Amino acid sequence: MSSENASNAQTSAKEDDNQPQSSGSATEVEKEAVAAAPISVLFCDVCSFPVEYCEFGTSLTRCKEALQKSNPELFNKYYSEETLQSRMGTLSLEKQAKLEKDIAKAEKKAEKKADAAEKKKKESIVTIKRIERTKRKHVTAIHGLEAFDIQLKPVAKYFAQRFATGASVTKNAQGQDEIVVQGDVADDILEMIEEGKVKLLKGVPSDNVELVEDKKKKAAEEEE
Repeated sequence: MSSENASNAQTSAKEDDNQPQSSGSATEVEKEAVAAAPISVLFCDVCSFPVEYCEFGTSLTRCKEALQKSNPELFNKYYSEETLQSRMGTLSLEKQAKLEKDIAKAEKKAEKKADAAEKKKKESIVTIKRIERTKRKHVTAIHGLEAFDIQLKPVAKYFAQRFATGASVTKNAQGQDEIVVQGDVADDILEMIEEGKVKLLKGVPSDNVELVEDKKKKAAEEEE
């Protein structure tokens, strides 16, 4: 090879080295973009599961009714006759009937349990008790909030901050959990529940709240 040809070859090699290297084909880049795309999940308004998993809950019938109203297209995707037939095609008629019977039984049991819980909640009473310790000292005890799915510890913490006093969750003489707040704040707490402005106490019906006075026996006798 002549010196001129060798020089040209070296120059060509350097130019190739200086060329920008491709990070991958357009197809690979597109695949990465698709893989990074966020996944949208639709949750059921009834059981709170993703709609494709409602069948694993205990309220499938109500879930299907709700989905059919809110999103008919998605309902057909999961529950159309064609879809159900393709999913159950491998099951015998006997197994299909047993599966449907088991689902109906589970739904009925869940509905009965939910109705009982709702009835119990409506009959539950929240008691706000103003307790006299001495002639000038009071504490306020609140129990029954848990029947309305209220978390006691966060509420006790809120009361402590709101009234700048001590507040804790303890058990009363009957073994029930209650919040005890230092000071006479019974009227303030009752007002909070009635107004419904405190998020931690929302869900407690004011009709289910009673205010109780617990005075010392000696003080009560003196008043008589």
